[in-house]
Amino acid sequence: MTTSRRLADRKVEKFEKNITKRGFVPETTAKKGKDYPVGPLLLGFFVFVVIGSSLFQIIRTATSGGMA
Repeated sequence: MTTSRRLADRKVEKFEKNITKRGFVPETTAKKGKDYPVGPLLLGFFVFVVIGSSLFQIIRTATSGGMA
């Protein structure tokens, strides 16, 4: 057997082991609960800024006479 053939066989064995493990995810990696990455205060501030800026833009467009 040549060296490249032995290396190829070793790679095939490694990949076959991975194929049998496919789909088995440990329970610890799955997220449990409803933890948000940001706090409710920051989320409320973001919503306030987005809605406030859109309302400001609507009022400014309405008072300037449309698409000017």
